Amino acid sequence: MTTTRKIIHLDLDAFFCAVEEQRDPSLVGKPFAVGGKPEERGVVASCSYAARQRGVRSAMPMVHALRLCPNLTIVPARHRVYEHISQQVMEIIHRLTPQVEQISIDEAFLDVTGIDLPLRQIASQLQADIYQQLGLPASLGGATNKLVAKIATDVGKAANRSDKPPMAITIVPPGDEAAFLGPLPVQALWGVGPKTAARLKLLNIEKVGDLAARSEQEMVELFGKHGYDLVIHARGIDDRPIITQHQIKSISQEVTFTKDIRDLRLLESALLELSESVGRRLKEEKLKGSTVKIKLRWPSFVTVTRQVTLTQATDQEQIIFETAKHLFHKLWEPEQAVRLIGVGVSGFYRETRQLSFWDLQTEKDRTLQQAIENLQHKFGKQAVQRGAQTTTIRTHSAKRPN
Repeated sequence: MTTTRKIIHLDLDAFFCAVEEQRDPSLVGKPFAVGGKPEERGVVASCSYAARQRGVRSAMPMVHALRLCPNLTIVPARHRVYEHISQQVMEIIHRLTPQVEQISIDEAFLDVTGIDLPLRQIASQLQADIYQQLGLPASLGGATNKLVAKIATDVGKAANRSDKPPMAITIVPPGDEAAFLGPLPVQALWGVGPKTAARLKLLNIEKVGDLAARSEQEMVELFGKHGYDLVIHARGIDDRPIITQHQIKSISQEVTFTKDIRDLRLLESALLELSESVGRRLKEEKLKGSTVKIKLRWPSFVTVTRQVTLTQATDQEQIIFETAKHLFHKLWEPEQAVRLIGVGVSGFYRETRQLSFWDLQTEKDRTLQQAIENLQHKFGKQAVQRGAQTTTIRTHSAKRPN
């Protein structure tokens, strides 16, 4: 006999804003957004429900948000605080079940099949625990699989739109998956973006139920394997397990400049700083990557990327920088303005192979890098810096130890 799964999807309501309201209770009920300054091309990272009532949305340029809501209060983001509180939320969830898949700082799936209580009761108690212990509102969806549980959360939140957190709980009983999904627009399904939705509309498929009624063979002929997945999901079928650990696929850093930059010196300086940040993160995670990638965005918002695969995985800042700089000069024309620049490393594995010239890696270089890091740890990052071509040790900026 097959046990019916019980899956919960949890989504903290306007998480960043909820944290900021605890810090400053005067924000409660007011339209405000967490994010960057409009004059520095800031974007909305999160916004209160009062702001959403006025059309403000996450990922919106802050300048646009202020046009929609002139009295919008802007609060700087405190990502370290959010990460710390997110960990506290996950600790509460893990007390309920070890089968937890965290998918973002404020979202997670839980498999509570082994808990012999009704799904709604489990969800209600979890919602109450998080609110009572941390003061954070959350919405939850429950179903027999991840797909329907996530959509249930979305439907519950949409049905409780106001200037307050929805704190919705929506449960889809076993066997009701297709009926629940049927009336929803096809965009509610994972994998249906604007282009796919437009193609489906040409086939008179606008609701999930319309898609569920189509044959698998027809959709495969039209969309390939993706077509099969679309039909199966439209019928409320999703066998994916809870993944308790995620493998890091890439580590990257990027910066959007306050003003467009044309100066080569400043652009290479930004590349160096980003490369150092990526290298430090790689070491923290005990990872080495073989693929280095850069991203450039022009003032027109056109974004271009280039990458190269090294013959030896690395975590060394100088190798990452030299590789990124090489890729940068393949894309950039002198005096060309740059809006955003980013550096990333992927292709993580542990094999060790013979080094090539392109790797720019020698035992001497590794020893030097380690010495620099030791000095930075002792005297501070500004005391010792490695430039584009040379290593500069600023002894005048470091105090002698007692």
